[in-house]
Amino acid sequence: MADYTVKRIDEMEAIVAGAFKRARAELGVSAFGMNVIDMPPGITDAYPEHDHADDGQEEVYVTLSGSAELEVDGEKLRLEPESMVRIAPGTMRTVRTGDDPVRLLIVGGVPGQSYSPPEISQLGAPDTFSN
Repeated sequence: MADYTVKRIDEMEAIVAGAFKRARAELGVSAFGMNVIDMPPGITDAYPEHDHADDGQEEVYVTLSGSAELEVDGEKLRLEPESMVRIAPGTMRTVRTGDDPVRLLIVGGVPGQSYSPPEISQLGAPDTFSN
């Protein structure tokens, strides 16, 4: 018997005023982390600059629609549909939008380790980003 899950992004549980979709949990993925981020135009400081040096997670950013600027260790990269960027764990990153909104799929995991989802990505978990 086939085993699969289909969900529309806009019907997925979301936090942070609807911007952070819990895609991994909605689809039942357990092998890697995966979220969809919707950012409106003009966001310059809402997406936290961060790295994953502490947890060793590498991430891939996939632009589904719109455009944005991804700053990676001070270098500015243009995110447009069909572009993908891999970022190593200890590398700082942040996203800013200009005149357009952007929808990003962000996939992550720790090389060589089994995935352990953070609580924030679990369905029904509290929205600690908005507190």
